[in-house]
Amino acid sequence: MKLVLDHLVVAAADLDSGTRHVADLLGIAPAGGGAHPRMGTHNRVLGMAGGVYLEVIAIAPDAPAPQRPRWFGLDQPALRARLADGPFLAHWAARVAAPDDLSDWQARHPDRIAPAIPMTRGDLRWRLTVPDDGSLPTWRDGDQTAGDGLLPTLIQWDVDAYPGVSLPRQALTLQSLAGTHPRAALLRQGLAWLGADHLITIDQADGPPRLQARIETAQGVKTLT
Repeated sequence: MKLVLDHLVVAAADLDSGTRHVADLLGIAPAGGGAHPRMGTHNRVLGMAGGVYLEVIAIAPDAPAPQRPRWFGLDQPALRARLADGPFLAHWAARVAAPDDLSDWQARHPDRIAPAIPMTRGDLRWRLTVPDDGSLPTWRDGDQTAGDGLLPTLIQWDVDAYPGVSLPRQALTLQSLAGTHPRAALLRQGLAWLGADHLITIDQADGPPRLQARIETAQGVKTLT
């Protein structure tokens, strides 16, 4: 199944710090967005060229605790510890487009794809793959696993006016998405199986995994990490 890059996910300890982080780098602040009561989070969004958008996401401080772990690993100690150092590009999502169906695909490969849960926000309806423990997606081969935000969450929009279409397109163009990981070959295997290997470049490197997006702005090309 061929996938399309849907959006970038900037995780933040709070929406204001995440918004400033993006605005300081790209020159335009994310806005709008809303709450995700099922996950206890909220977001702000920023439209880009080509139907790609950027999402700043954080735990909503006044929301009731969800009945399940929050998505994107936001409840996990490692990610919480990294957020103490400031907002960062934590993840990305790849879109499944009709006539392909994410739920059918997941049902055929439950060992490879996390459950596709239905979500709503205002007029938006979508399905998104979220592991039961709320962690970021991983790829397993034998006793080895890799993920760390570099393997995409899969999303399918069930409305025509999804954010990549409906958001105002700012003068921002994603030039490339890339990552480094100590098990790069394993990640490339997973990306190829998903049909997402054309969307991101993964290089071998020791040390903590890293994700970066090169974005063309009015002030030149900026690197979001």
